[in-house]
Amino acid sequence: MLHAAVVRSPHAHARVRALDLSRAREAPGVRAVLAPGDCDALDETAEFEGRAVVAVAAETFGQARAAAELVEVEWEELEPLLDPEEAVRRGSLVGEPRRYERGGYERGLAEADAVVEAEYRTQTLNHNPLETHQCVCEWRGDGLDVYISTQYIWGVRDDVAAAFGLPPDKVRVICEYMGGGFGAKNGAGGYVTLAAELARRSGRPVRLALTRREENVGGGNRNATIQRVTAAAKADGTLTALGGEFICSLGWGGWLASTAGPMQLLHACENVRTVEYGAKLNLPAMAAFRAPGFVEGTWALECLLDKLAAELGLDPLELRRRNYANVDTMDGRPYSAKELLECYRRAEPHWERRHEVRARSDATWKRGVGLASQIWYGGGGPPSYAWVRVGSDGRANVVTAMQDIGTGTRTAMAQIAAEELGIRLERVQVQVGDSSRGPFASISGGSSTLPSMGPAVRAAAADAARQILEIAEQRFEREDGTLSLRGGEIVSPDGTTWPLEEITGLLEDGQILGKGARGPNPAGMRVLTFGVQVAEVAVDVETGEVVVERIYAVHDVGRVINPLGARSQIEGGIIQAMGHTFSEARLDDPHRGTVLTKTLDAYKLPTIADVPEIVCELIDKPDAQLTNLGSKGLGEPPIIPTAAAIANAIRDATGADVTSLPITREEILAALREARERERVGAPSA
Repeated sequence: MLHAAVVRSPHAHARVRALDLSRAREAPGVRAVLAPGDCDALDETAEFEGRAVVAVAAETFGQARAAAELVEVEWEELEPLLDPEEAVRRGSLVGEPRRYERGGYERGLAEADAVVEAEYRTQTLNHNPLETHQCVCEWRGDGLDVYISTQYIWGVRDDVAAAFGLPPDKVRVICEYMGGGFGAKNGAGGYVTLAAELARRSGRPVRLALTRREENVGGGNRNATIQRVTAAAKADGTLTALGGEFICSLGWGGWLASTAGPMQLLHACENVRTVEYGAKLNLPAMAAFRAPGFVEGTWALECLLDKLAAELGLDPLELRRRNYANVDTMDGRPYSAKELLECYRRAEPHWERRHEVRARSDATWKRGVGLASQIWYGGGGPPSYAWVRVGSDGRANVVTAMQDIGTGTRTAMAQIAAEELGIRLERVQVQVGDSSRGPFASISGGSSTLPSMGPAVRAAAADAARQILEIAEQRFEREDGTLSLRGGEIVSPDGTTWPLEEITGLLEDGQILGKGARGPNPAGMRVLTFGVQVAEVAVDVETGEVVVERIYAVHDVGRVINPLGARSQIEGGIIQAMGHTFSEARLDDPHRGTVLTKTLDAYKLPTIADVPEIVCELIDKPDAQLTNLGSKGLGEPPIIPTAAAIANAIRDATGADVTSLPITREEILAALREARERERVGAPSA
């Protein structure tokens, strides 16, 4: 196997004037070199720092790095565009602005007894998976094997096949285990194309792995936002208007996630107007990042609602109850299931703790409680397929070419098959991660893996169980449909039981093959997930330090397949949200556009020392309209409301409005000064 290194632009906007590869080609161990024109992933014009210009493959990674340093590039620096608002003014956009309106927005403002406005900002965030983007590519005859860290085996297969003009079945993609993705590994990036082309030219397998510095520049990011939002309501709390302008700093590419989605979907309001801009800048491109858009949009919306509640003198939880949506707010469709009111009910005792929490305040440390609601997708959908193979020993194999990205999907699939077949969990194996050794499976993104794959596995297991019981009914001369599988046995209504192996053993080398597919979602219904989180904080008003002491989270995601795994998902989402709220931020040079936080000692991820007490609860009520499983995804919902709940708790404790992320000590102290000044002059909170 050869190892690859990439020469990348050190500038945010530049053009190659001259390029000399002679010394690199002659360097020890070098077996292939790619230049602009050799591969679509290489270009002489760099629109952002980290743009690939040259790729080298050598016998060792050290030799490849050494050869890359011998590449001589003369750059012509160009003026970078770095200001998202300037980009909007110039029309430098990724796609067209996205506009949405329902009802009469101006009329809603005129009918209101209270109107609040605010500007909220969020930072650029890096995914920082433990395993960086990487792959190994090997040509076998006229076919290509790609070993890769990915969230979507079949998407990579299609991307690579298109790039090399291959029939899709000539590309085999393997990903049995991976070390995190969070949305940035949903397709084949340019690094895969480079590795495959180097492998083709050298006749050797090639590994290309991004270094941590490369990952923190070109691995994708959650884009920064500027959100100017308005909320209006009558004196009783009924929302009359919601509006917002959302500017998203997408960098040089990516896509415009729905930052306005929470405003459009979460609360009942007849009059809504939003506009979203995707600013195209000379910065690295965004990539999907765990509930893209909704994390940022919920932060602004739910903080704004607490400002509105204060203006109206209403309890924030009661304000949300009064604006509960009974049907989909965008098109009037009924929900397949919605248990948000039950989430509010279960959150009540945790919300009521605010009185005792506030009572523990002193002159320096002020304590408070805040909450925020959550809405997201998570219903999954077709197509997804699975096979279940039962041998003569009575053991089952689930086969599907999905990927387990660390969320425990493999275990959940085994649980589903074991329950349907009536056998112990340890008698089920699950084969995943290979496009050539299993049927098509869905992407692991959008909280869609379990609700997409689970129904297919259950259907396949049910098909296998049906075949086993048909054989048993013939063998034991029982009427059709009278036998069942339970506890590893075939059970008759009269109490007679037979070991499962008594029937499967008849197969000898034969096998029972069950097939299953994921059917469509319920027609005419909206499938969404819901939840609420309550945060308790302590704020040092002298230093600006914030300590999150406790977070209660309750989420509605239909049937819970694996309670331990589900609680772990909630905890993981909240911990990641803690980093987003307080410490994580990609810093860019404001003049040159280069990334300053390329290492993990500069980009501050949360550690166990930052984790508060986390109390998890799940409604665990199957969505009766959704497939044969009634389960929705939980990967993204827990990260969505955390920052807003914390900011609202800070407001409850101190009266200070925090309007930008991450929440630093400087931000807290400035907000405290503003709150004191507002109180001194008696200005309205709006």
